[in-house]
Amino acid sequence: MKKINFIFGIHCHQPVGNFDHIFDESYKYCYLPFIETMERHPKIKFVVHYSGILYDWFEQKHPEFIELLDRLIRRGQVEVMTAGYYEPIIPIIPDEDKLGQIRMQSDFIKSRFKSSPRGLWLTERIWEPHLPKVLSEAGIEYVTVDDYHFLSAGLKKEDLFSYYVTEEQGLKLNVFPISKDLRYLIPFKLPDETIRYLSESATEDGRRAAILADDGEKFGVWPGTYKWVYEDGYLENLLKALEANLDWIRPMTFSEYLDEFTAQGLIYLPAASYAEMMEWSGGYFRNFLVKYPESNNMHKKMLLVSNKLQTMKKSSTSAERKKKIAEAERELYMGQCNCAYWHGVFGGLYLSYLRDAVYAHLIKAENVIQELQRGGKNYTEVVVTDFDKDGSEEVLVSNPYLNVYLSPRHGGTIFEIDYKPKAFNLTNVLTRRKEAYHKKILDTPKENISVAGSGTPSIHDIVRVKEAGIEKYLIYDRCRRASLVDHFLPQDCDLGSFKNGNFTELGDFEDGRYNFFPQRRNEEASVNFSRTGRVGGQALSVTKIINVMAGQSIINVEYEINNLSEKEIKARFGVEFNCTLLASDAPDRRIEFADDGDKFKMNSSGEKADVFKIKLIDEWKGFSVSLESEKESRIFWFPIETVSQSEGGFERTYQGSCFLFGFNLDLGPKAKWTNRIAIKMES
Repeated sequence: MKKINFIFGIHCHQPVGNFDHIFDESYKYCYLPFIETMERHPKIKFVVHYSGILYDWFEQKHPEFIELLDRLIRRGQVEVMTAGYYEPIIPIIPDEDKLGQIRMQSDFIKSRFKSSPRGLWLTERIWEPHLPKVLSEAGIEYVTVDDYHFLSAGLKKEDLFSYYVTEEQGLKLNVFPISKDLRYLIPFKLPDETIRYLSESATEDGRRAAILADDGEKFGVWPGTYKWVYEDGYLENLLKALEANLDWIRPMTFSEYLDEFTAQGLIYLPAASYAEMMEWSGGYFRNFLVKYPESNNMHKKMLLVSNKLQTMKKSSTSAERKKKIAEAERELYMGQCNCAYWHGVFGGLYLSYLRDAVYAHLIKAENVIQELQRGGKNYTEVVVTDFDKDGSEEVLVSNPYLNVYLSPRHGGTIFEIDYKPKAFNLTNVLTRRKEAYHKKILDTPKENISVAGSGTPSIHDIVRVKEAGIEKYLIYDRCRRASLVDHFLPQDCDLGSFKNGNFTELGDFEDGRYNFFPQRRNEEASVNFSRTGRVGGQALSVTKIINVMAGQSIINVEYEINNLSEKEIKARFGVEFNCTLLASDAPDRRIEFADDGDKFKMNSSGEKADVFKIKLIDEWKGFSVSLESEKESRIFWFPIETVSQSEGGFERTYQGSCFLFGFNLDLGPKAKWTNRIAIKMES
C-alpha cells in the first residue's frame, strides 16, 4: 500500500500596536476554536508557532489557553516552533538581535512548556543565503520555507516531499519546503480534495512528506472563514477524513520526520519568499526599503538604536544598568516587528498606527539609552552621517526632548521629529504613491469595484470605502511628505491646485540639494542650509538656519531669501509641514487657530489669511504642537489620504495633514526677505 507522511503546521501572529478588539476577535473566532477542535482528535499531530506578541497577550488575557496548549504538548500531539520573539524579518535585523530575539522565544518555550524547540518559523518565509550560520548558532536545527524557494533553485515539484540540508561557513541547517498546493487546498477546498492530493502523492516506500505550514488566521479570521471552518464543519470534517485514512496517512511533526528520515541532499537557496511576497516586493524583500523611504526610515532608525544599544552593553556592568539594558532591548525588539515595514495585501506600511507603534518602541528604547548615557543632564548633539544609506549625508540633531532629522539632499527638509516625552514621531506621514493596483480602480466600472466592508471606523482611521468615486483620491505626490519643504508658487495658487498636486512650481528648491553647515555651541545646536537656484528664471538664494536648544522642545527656523537678479521676483513663498496625530476625526485631536479660536478636525481642508500661529492638540496622548510664524501668512491645510489594497478590498487611509504657510513675495532687484518660524511641543 502506498503511504505518505503528513506534516500540518500553523503560524499565528498579531502586529505590535494592533487593537485589542482584533486580538479578542482573533482569539474567539480562530485561536481558541482551532486548538479545541484539534484537541478532540489526538491522533492528528500538528505543529504550532505563536509570535511573542500573542504569547504575551495569552498570558495576560487567557492563561487558560497556554494551559490547554501545554496539555497537548505533554501528550505528544503538538510540536512548538520558535522564531524571533516579536516577529522581525530575520535577515534585515543585526545578528546580535537575531540571536537575542530567537533566544527570547526559545527560552519562553522551554520555561513555559518544558520543551526545547528545534525548528524556527521564518517570518514571511523571507530567506537570504547568510541565514544558516546565525540560525545554527541560535540552536536551530530546521526551518520551513516555501516550495517557491526550491523551485527557484532548479528543483522540480516531485522533489519537494522531504527536507534538504544547506550551510553557511560550514554551519548546517535543515530546510523543509512548504507545499503551495496544500496552502491553497487547506482550508479552502473540500477535505476530499486534500485526501485526493495526499493519495496522488503517496509512494510505496512511505518516505514522502506532504508539508503544510501556513497562517493560522486562515482558520477563522480571514473573511468568511469562521463560518466555513467551524460552523459548516470544514476542520472537523478534514480531521475525520484524515483519521479514516490513518492506515496510509501518517500525521507527524517536523522533528519526528527529521529523526526518522535522512535528508534529500545538499541545496543552496536564493534570496526568496512566498510567491505573492515576491510579486509585491518586486522579487526581493529589501526592495520595499527602496520603494518606500518611510519604510527605509524606520529600518535605519532601528539599526541606529540597535547600534547604540550594543555600544551601551559593552560598558554596562552593574545589575541596575543591566536591568535598564534589558528594558531597552525589549523595546528595540518590539520596534522590529515586521508588519509596518512592508506593503502587500497583508503588509501594514499603509497603516499609520502600526508605523507609530514601531517608532514608539524605538524611541522608548532610545530614551532608556539616553538615561544611561546622560543621567538626566541637558545636552545637544549634532551627528552628520549617511543615516538612510543612500550615499548622501543627513544631519541628526537631538536633545533630551527631541530628535530632529534633516536631509540636505532633499530640500534641506526635516524628515523626522521625535517628541521623546511621548515617544511620538510627529512627521510619520506616508507619501501618496502610485501602486500597480490603482490601474484596476481606474479601469474597472465603478459598480464592480470591490471595497472594504463596512463597520465602525477605528482610531487608526481606515475608512471602509463604500461610496463611489474612490478614484478621486488617487493623487500622487511629487516628492516625500517632509517638513520645511520650500515652495515658490504663483501668487494666485489656490488650495485645490496645491492639494491635488496640480500647481506650478516656479523654483527648483522643493527637492533640491542644499549646502549645509552644522554647528554646536554650548547648549545650542544649529544647521545652516543654503541653496542658490532660480525662480521664474531669475537667480535667488534661500538660507534657513535650524536651531535647537538643550533644555527646550522647540525648533527655531530663521529664513532669509535674497533676490540675486536685476529683475523683480513675484511669487508666493510656501513653507510646507506634514504632521500627524494619527486620528483624522477623533474629538480629542484637532487643529486650533490661535488668532480667532477656530477649531477644525484633523481631516478638514481649508484656507485662512492673516495667520501667525496654528496649534495641533492631542488630548489622547497629552501634548500639543504649535507652528508659529513671525510674519503673517495665508494658510492652506488638508488631509493626506492614500488608497491601498488589503484582503478586504480598497481602503482610503488618513496618513496625516499638510500645512502650507504662504507669504507673498515682491522682491525687487537685490532685495531681501526674512522670517522666523518656530515648532514648539508641549506636554
